[in-house]
Amino acid sequence: MKRLLLPLLAGIAALAQVPSVRSVYILPMAGGLDQYLAAELTREHSMQVVADPKAADAVLTDRLGESFEQKMTQIHPRDKDDVAENSVHPSFRSSGSRGTIFLVDSKSRQVLWSDYEKPTRSASSGSLNREAARIAKKLAARSK
Repeated sequence: MKRLLLPLLAGIAALAQVPSVRSVYILPMAGGLDQYLAAELTREHSMQVVADPKAADAVLTDRLGESFEQKMTQIHPRDKDDVAENSVHPSFRSSGSRGTIFLVDSKSRQVLWSDYEKPTRSASSGSLNREAARIAKKLAARSK
């Protein structure tokens, strides 16, 4: 029983350490999903969507990797000391949108939340709107 309880408590403690996200900047996504997500998050008042990435607590993206890191460095340049300490390049790469969405802390660049939403075969506005609604609902559940 103790073996099962300890990982559960560790998971709960880790969730308690996740910073709250009030404002989010959404990077461009495949198929224009970013526009549908912005509309859904704004409509549901789940998070404040901001047009200035420097004003955001977090960033929503469908890709991680070197190009994402470069974009984040443009938004929030790292200190020279921090760059020297972290001279190792990230090894995680996400070449294209395959349905995974990441919520990344703007300053620490830690992935706070991620979820897989099966991409729709159709790029119609209706299917993208439904996909955005499902993602927004999951994001809202995360912050409760």
